[in-house]
Amino acid sequence: MKRLGLVMLAIALCVVAARPAMAQGNLRYGVSAGLLLPMGDYNTSSKLGWVGGAGATYWLTGGTIGIRGDLSYSRTAFDSAATGFSGNTKIFGGTASVVYALMPASAPARLMITGGVGIYNVKADLGGGLSGSSSKVGFAGGAAVAFKMGTGGTRLVVGTRYTTVSTTNKLNFLPITVGLSFGK
Repeated sequence: MKRLGLVMLAIALCVVAARPAMAQGNLRYGVSAGLLLPMGDYNTSSKLGWVGGAGATYWLTGGTIGIRGDLSYSRTAFDSAATGFSGNTKIFGGTASVVYALMPASAPARLMITGGVGIYNVKADLGGGLSGSSSKVGFAGGAAVAFKMGTGGTRLVVGTRYTTVSTTNKLNFLPITVGLSFGK
């Protein structure tokens, strides 16, 4: 839990440090929600879940390379037919990524690829008061398409990012999200 607190503190400091960038118009921020697809061993024990999150990207000079920070929360239910018990897995994570945009910011649809590292708190609740959690390092890589909405700075973003968390059995998942981003 200490690590999670440190991650939250680091993100808060990044937000405070980014205030001047917001005034210059190099910062985009947004929210998203979608489905969480368990992969590998995680898929054999859990069903399709949901995910929600928020993030911000600071675009460096030229606007094709950016630094992104994300926070997400997800939940999946155990497949009781496969595991023999009911319960759920909750994942709270923070990820720092590098973003590369393949099209200019002025394009009606902008394809972006991303890769990064983060820390994830994974909590398994087995029911009957039995639960356990751990915070581990994770790696993520994926792509997104941002569609312009009207003449302002709002964009509809559809994205995915394959994520693997270094738990005992390697927790792998694929969130598929739809969100809105704001800024310049």
